[in-house]
Amino acid sequence: MSYNTILTVQSNNAFIITINRESKLNALNHETLQEIKTAVLSVQDNKSVRGIIITGAGLKAFAAGADISEFATYTPQQGTQLSADGHSVMNAIEHSAIPVIAAVNGYSLGGGCELAMACHIRIAAENAKFGQPEVNLGLPPGYAGTQRLIQLIGKGKAMELLLTTDFINAAQALDLGMISQIVTLEQLLPTCLEMVDKFSTKSPSAIASVIRCVNDHFKNTNPGFETEILEFGKSFQTEEFIEGTLAFSEKRKPNY
Repeated sequence: MSYNTILTVQSNNAFIITINRESKLNALNHETLQEIKTAVLSVQDNKSVRGIIITGAGLKAFAAGADISEFATYTPQQGTQLSADGHSVMNAIEHSAIPVIAAVNGYSLGGGCELAMACHIRIAAENAKFGQPEVNLGLPPGYAGTQRLIQLIGKGKAMELLLTTDFINAAQALDLGMISQIVTLEQLLPTCLEMVDKFSTKSPSAIASVIRCVNDHFKNTNPGFETEILEFGKSFQTEEFIEGTLAFSEKRKPNY
């Protein structure tokens, strides 16, 4: 299958998805997100694929957020649908029966951080940086960042990062439990491929069962995901959103 914004290749038992928008720091527009979802779903019945790796083209960014220019003029209804669509992509990754590894090379911000958090395992290069800067735009995170960040690092630190929009580096992310390993940029993909080799010696059905069991620990009676979709959409009618996106396009700080 051919794609416009991602590259896919199978290397032995690993299926590698590369976000191919290097000039945009691999920002996630709607097409890119849908192509990632399609690619992940396309190999679910491929018995030769024992692990999926998601990474970004180039050396600077895994995915540096959503493509702001795409939704700056959205209505609240369009914003709500944008968030719901994003949740659908992240859920497809999280519920993949094949383990998904985020190979985080550089910036993993906003939607990019949410993409990494939806993966089952995150391995980061030394230059990785993580953050959820959405409130600078007059928005909450829209692709389940408010929920998965809490799951990974706890409410207290998650609240701090979400409200201050501070970035954290790879070492801080490791200390917080957000990622499982730090490697050099040169060793990032080889390390992920080695992990897929480990998966390949295990029972695929048992691995799929583990993924379902772990995911179900967080699933029951959690309305936060739906609340995020609704709050994200509501933000599109505010003056703060208009000012935030305008400031972003004009490369200045917003005046709230």
